[in-house]
Amino acid sequence: MIKNNQKYFNQLHVLIDGCIVALSYVLAYQIRFFSGLFYAELAGKLPMATYMFNLLVIVPLYLILFYYNELYTPKRGTGRLGEIWRIFRANVIGMLVLLSMFYLLNNQFIHISRLMLAIFSVLNVILMTLARTIIRNILQRMRKNGHNLKHILLVGYSRAAEQYIDRVMANPEWGYQIHAILDDVVPRGAEYRGIKVVGAIDNLEYILPENKMDEIIITLPLSQYEDLQKIVSMCEKSGVHTKFVPDYSSVISSHPYMEDLQGLPVVNIRNVPLSDSYNRVFKRLMDILGSLFGIILTSPIMLIAALGVKLTSKGPVIFKQTRIGFHNKPFEMYKFRSMVVQTDEEEASKWTTKEDPRVTRIGRFLRKTSLDELPQLFNILKGDMSMVGPRPERPQFVEKFKEEIPRYMVKHQVRPGLTGWAQINGFRGDTSIFKRVEYDIYYIENWTLGFDIKIIFLTFFKGFINKNAY
Repeated sequence: MIKNNQKYFNQLHVLIDGCIVALSYVLAYQIRFFSGLFYAELAGKLPMATYMFNLLVIVPLYLILFYYNELYTPKRGTGRLGEIWRIFRANVIGMLVLLSMFYLLNNQFIHISRLMLAIFSVLNVILMTLARTIIRNILQRMRKNGHNLKHILLVGYSRAAEQYIDRVMANPEWGYQIHAILDDVVPRGAEYRGIKVVGAIDNLEYILPENKMDEIIITLPLSQYEDLQKIVSMCEKSGVHTKFVPDYSSVISSHPYMEDLQGLPVVNIRNVPLSDSYNRVFKRLMDILGSLFGIILTSPIMLIAALGVKLTSKGPVIFKQTRIGFHNKPFEMYKFRSMVVQTDEEEASKWTTKEDPRVTRIGRFLRKTSLDELPQLFNILKGDMSMVGPRPERPQFVEKFKEEIPRYMVKHQVRPGLTGWAQINGFRGDTSIFKRVEYDIYYIENWTLGFDIKIIFLTFFKGFINKNAY
């Protein structure tokens, strides 16, 4: 079982990291003073032995920093970028600590090369990242082949249990093996994706003493939360590692904001990063610069599109349509007209569908390539929209969807976007509005400037031309 080997693996990990820190330091010394790349007069001021003596401080210091930056926590289910960020952060802190120690605590170290320390930090980040990537790939390959598995039992059948099973099965490299489910309501023999309900929750009394499970995952439905304390108590008595997957993802965000009210945890139902004024300023600045750049870059394309619309059908070049935006406020969204001119009642009567006879010939091309959306760059410049965000909807559909779809109105807590997380994942046009809202809410709750840049980048490859754009 994995828990019997984990401590040995962690010890090996610490040993590898210590060797990498020492290797990076020695290589930095060689590069600084003997590679010929840098002026090396400082080499004579302190002997190599003095530099190497510093490793007695540097190696333990960095191992401690790696520990406090969570580089020795289990990596199953975690991303590579997060680990690289923690490596970088630990090295920046280590650099600052070393400079403080060498320049404030002992005068004989005042001549240690700051350039060498900088080279050491860069090398350490690179070699640590390389080593962690190799280790991660080896472990993932082992887990895919059925080795180094973590054996799991689910307690409670719920939507949370199904979501947990879905994610585990989609990522065999995590090395999770779910054996069964215990539940008091769902009958024995019922199953989800091959994982069966094998008995009632009280069977934990017999399963736990066998010590065959690495983890117990509590996935109770909301209706059975009164049993939570009893289940946790049973698991803790056995010493087995226990996790809790709450069955309220449809109510509370994926990253809830916690407050400590004198020891009493208070959970904020919705965490919207863009409610922070600094985040809003940065995003708005990116929108202004991005829209100006986009207008300049695409002005020849917009001119050709405008001429095409004007010469092939009667009516205005620009189509204005009322949409619901930030804080539920209506605004006029601009598009190149891609349909024949209609009355307000005809236009509002239905979605655009495949082979819709209202779409003109050039309009079909503009819609298929998303070029009809380019005038929205002016909406972004005005502040009605953002480069990235949930796509805005017409008022009549907002009124309909807010009654039918849970959390639909959450999307109006941010500015609507020219492109979005749902669109680059294929949910545009006549596709599932439920899935679209799910992706929109994920974006809202997990917003970062980096996430926006990623979506903009992916839009060039996945967002412009789409089979669902009619």
